[in-house]
Amino acid sequence: MARKMKTMDGNQAAAHVSYAYTEVAAIYPITPSSVMPEHVDEWATEGRENIFGQTVQVTEMQSEAGAAGAVHGSLSAGALTTTFTASQGLLLMIPNLYKVAGEQLPGVFNVSARALASHALNIFGDHSDVYACRQTGAAMLCESSVQEVMDLTPVAHCAALEGKLPFINFFDGFRTSHEIQKIETWDYEDLKDMVNMDAVDEFRAHALNPNHPCQRGSAQNPDIFFQAREACNPYYDALPGVVQKYMDKVNEKIGTDYKLFNYYGAEDAEHIIVAMGSVCDTIEETIDYLTKAGEKVGVVKVRLYRPFSAEALIAAIPDSVKKISVLDRTKEPGSLGEPLYLDVVAALKGSKFDAVPVFSGRYGLGSKDTTPAQIVAVYNNDEKPRFTLGIVDDVTNLSLETGKPLVTTPEGTINCKFWGLGADGTVGANKNSIKIIGDNTDMYAQAYFDYDSKKSGGVTMSHLRFGKSPIKSTYLIHQANFVACHNPSYVNKYNMVQELVDGGTFLLNCPWDMEGLEEHLPGQVKAFIANHDIKLYTIDGIKIGKEIGLGGRINTVLQSAFFKLAAIIPEEEAIDLMKKAAKATYGRKGDKIVQMNYDAIDAGAKQVVAIEVPESWKDAADEGLFAPHVDEAGRKDAVSFAKNIQAKVNAQEGNTLPVSAFADYVDGSTPSGTSAYEKRGIAVDIPVWNPDTCIQCNRCAYVCPHAVIRPVALTEEEAAKAPEGIKTLDMIGMPGMKFTMTVSAYDCTGCGSCANVCPGKKGEKALTMANMEENAGEQQYFDFGTEIPVKPEVVAKFKPETVKGSQFKQPLLEFSGACAGCGETPYAKLITQLFGDRMYIANATGCSSIWGNSSPSTPYTVTPEGKGPAWSNSLFEDNAEFGYGMLLAQNTIRDRLKGKVEKIAEVAEKEDVKAAAKEYLDTFTNGAANGAATDKLVAALEACSCDLEERVEVLKMKDYLSKKSQWIFGGDGWAYDIGFGGVDHVLASKKDINIMVFDTEVYSNTGGQSSKATKTGATAQFAAGGKETKKKDLASMAMSYGYVYVAQIAMGADFNQTVKAIAEAEAYPGPSLIIAYAPCINHGIKKGMSKAMTEEQLAVECGYWNNFRFNPAAEGNKFTLDSKEPKMEGYQDFLNGEVRYNALKRANPEKADKLFAINEQEAAERYDYLKKLITLYGEEEK
Repeated sequence: MARKMKTMDGNQAAAHVSYAYTEVAAIYPITPSSVMPEHVDEWATEGRENIFGQTVQVTEMQSEAGAAGAVHGSLSAGALTTTFTASQGLLLMIPNLYKVAGEQLPGVFNVSARALASHALNIFGDHSDVYACRQTGAAMLCESSVQEVMDLTPVAHCAALEGKLPFINFFDGFRTSHEIQKIETWDYEDLKDMVNMDAVDEFRAHALNPNHPCQRGSAQNPDIFFQAREACNPYYDALPGVVQKYMDKVNEKIGTDYKLFNYYGAEDAEHIIVAMGSVCDTIEETIDYLTKAGEKVGVVKVRLYRPFSAEALIAAIPDSVKKISVLDRTKEPGSLGEPLYLDVVAALKGSKFDAVPVFSGRYGLGSKDTTPAQIVAVYNNDEKPRFTLGIVDDVTNLSLETGKPLVTTPEGTINCKFWGLGADGTVGANKNSIKIIGDNTDMYAQAYFDYDSKKSGGVTMSHLRFGKSPIKSTYLIHQANFVACHNPSYVNKYNMVQELVDGGTFLLNCPWDMEGLEEHLPGQVKAFIANHDIKLYTIDGIKIGKEIGLGGRINTVLQSAFFKLAAIIPEEEAIDLMKKAAKATYGRKGDKIVQMNYDAIDAGAKQVVAIEVPESWKDAADEGLFAPHVDEAGRKDAVSFAKNIQAKVNAQEGNTLPVSAFADYVDGSTPSGTSAYEKRGIAVDIPVWNPDTCIQCNRCAYVCPHAVIRPVALTEEEAAKAPEGIKTLDMIGMPGMKFTMTVSAYDCTGCGSCANVCPGKKGEKALTMANMEENAGEQQYFDFGTEIPVKPEVVAKFKPETVKGSQFKQPLLEFSGACAGCGETPYAKLITQLFGDRMYIANATGCSSIWGNSSPSTPYTVTPEGKGPAWSNSLFEDNAEFGYGMLLAQNTIRDRLKGKVEKIAEVAEKEDVKAAAKEYLDTFTNGAANGAATDKLVAALEACSCDLEERVEVLKMKDYLSKKSQWIFGGDGWAYDIGFGGVDHVLASKKDINIMVFDTEVYSNTGGQSSKATKTGATAQFAAGGKETKKKDLASMAMSYGYVYVAQIAMGADFNQTVKAIAEAEAYPGPSLIIAYAPCINHGIKKGMSKAMTEEQLAVECGYWNNFRFNPAAEGNKFTLDSKEPKMEGYQDFLNGEVRYNALKRANPEKADKLFAINEQEAAERYDYLKKLITLYGEEEK
């Protein structure tokens, strides 16, 4: 059957095929694999049928370990079962992979291969995860491109059935999983035709069934285990033949020549590379370039990695070969070589290639780009038998020198590059663009997206290629025909126009006329444009977006401008196609949003301005790239990191850093407080303070997600030294002092949350959002304010556990990479203001770890004394245990030191030493008081010349003396699902430890998948048809222990209750759990994230969320219900104000009405239950 051409990424290609062969899918979200099960869930919801005439049964589990267990169980009971995973998730499946392979069950594990966390987390692609599974007994099939994923995934499913073994079907994370290509797709009739139905029947007949029972999973002893383990050998011996059989079936249907190992290159090649994954396409493209010049080179592409067929490998290698280089996309420290290299060496031993030297190279770790020039370096390498590619290793000198960049793309290929701001929609628009081009022209198309790990507000780079020939360029674009800059602040930060070919087109989104361009464009940009005949266009996308109502979502405006300028498709047709794509993309958000995007498309096509480039620009001087000023007076470690690492990375020049630059950071440790050096300047508008209408409540600072707005208390002398133009007020309650509100213009994201909560006076707010460029001078007042020390008397006057008082303390979380308007960071920031100088934080992987510590930015910072949160991230699933381990270490060391202090108190002759030791011991378990007591003890011991053995030991360990505040941070996906067992165990421990759950009611970090915190009726990934089960009651579970402090808080609903609950939880001498409601961009709040605090208020007012505190140490009633009786009449309005709910209303109104009614009923029952707790816990005291 003829195959249709469609434009899709590798994840969709794998999902398309796997859906056909799957009856049950047991899943769990992880980047970059989540997209595969999301497609499966959507298709099942839409009613798509597999080859058995059924929709797939999709089940989200609580973890990857759980998903693997469910896969194992489902296969055991006779259903064809699939899962999708990567990285740490795949590692959690390893125990079940052994079982599934040992029991000869034909499951398929689709893996978009990804790096494993070691010294640091990396969410991008390499083969570390799949190589970790090579010993499990699962077969391993690799694809190199999106087309190959489509073509060969059927082989994994069919060979698993006939070969009676599970398959890991893998391809490169991001480079293949997220690369969009125009490919040929399978029809399900063809897929059905390929499968051996007798093998399906045999599988079902062998499944566990009470009608013909057997027992599996026995325990065997030394007498028979070994023999039974060896009995599987014939199946592994036969499997390569089975795989080739199904490859031949594919070849017969579509005219390909897939083999276990495919050779590409010169017939008489003398130097070949052996590799697998997406690099093979780059190697092929390079070979085409080199063989035209007469070079004798080639590549062997590994497809079946396990079982590894030496016979098939040898058959693929030309007899003429004199040298072999094996490329591995992983690092195994301490090994003689990486896995593929070792396999190749073993396979060739004793063969006709026994004497051929085999070199071993590492490349592409964590999605490091691998280019044709690097491949040429491999072919030219005669000196280094072990080498690395694409980096400069000036420590162990393993790296190969890379020559000049090569142009190896097929002639006529158009290369386009788009620079965007995270969450401005650029990536989404370009995904639509490439699909429009791919699906509506006869051109081949490719798109790949490169971005940093900031939640939003980071830089994104979209790489689009299209042309008449197939595109095999699996590397980034650095020579483009078209470059668009969607954020004007980038013009002096990055080299963008310099990547244009002569005569190329540069589109700049900016508000500048010719005079503005003269002022803002750096000299080197002007000169390049003028000297290389660059066509320059501008468009004011922000202005258009604001006028239409889209705000900063300028994607469709710029997309329309691109289509007009690129002229790939006639303008009218392009506009029509863009509108259809907008309808498909934004339809779930409502007709109003769709119409806004229609208007943006029309405006984008009409409002592009062609700029006539002045002759004078040819001689413009090079002004260099902007780099934020790094104050040399800062902390030495932070300054060094900011200058040597951060500045390079933020200028998109991190690839140039050599290995030696990381000698001080080899274990992954980095200095605190480096985010202060970034000064990204990404806000369009920032808050401007009007003292005349300010009541000095500090609410604005309290809710700021990025700690960019701060009150400062000034003495008369300090106020006199302030920069000219600073605005101040007489400070309420502090005679003789001045009050000012400062804003860090260059760190603000422009969310507007501060202005939203500002009460102002007489109906006029004290904060208004105004143009950032016009108000950038506010930065000097903020910088001055950070130099003013915290005033203990001011904090004491207003009390640190109050909204107002807490904001006079230094926030030790600042300028993070969190989204504008983030609902999580205000809570974390507040906790650091209260306890930051004595905090340990164990942070679960998720949003809070990404905004908490994404290289090269460390937003957790320190006091002037150098104290601050000691922060670390282990994994996702083990965070509670990780934090508990931190506490055990502290307790063990402090208990030992306590004994020494007790001895000092007993034998010391000096009264001040005795008194200090006694005070220390008296406050030993009181974190708030023990710090000062510790300082006194250390001072007394240092001043004492007494000859005490214990004195030396105590002073040596003085950093461990004081009682610290142990916190465990994470999201609801962690606390409710994958980490729940650990959370429960830690809470049950009765130890003094604090758990903070940022509850967004979805897996925010991986794109908004359903968790057990998701409420009934909400749509989310893996719950496309609306979640049909209620939210887990984590708080009640914790309260059932009776000795756990538990609170639910929502800052925007009750500012005072939030800070009170956090202070009580930390003071409580046992385990505490705080669950904080956190609005998220995944919710699709109609009002926008500037109204996140308002959304929290509405959630509590209508009864969607409840605020309460359960304090076992309280006298009298231990349970306090802080929420008022809900106004249930506003409940449905609240649900309809968020896309996660109203999308279901549009897609399936009847189901939505039913589920929303249940959601409301559950909320009413929940409030009634909480009211009963007041009585229940009140009666305990009688």
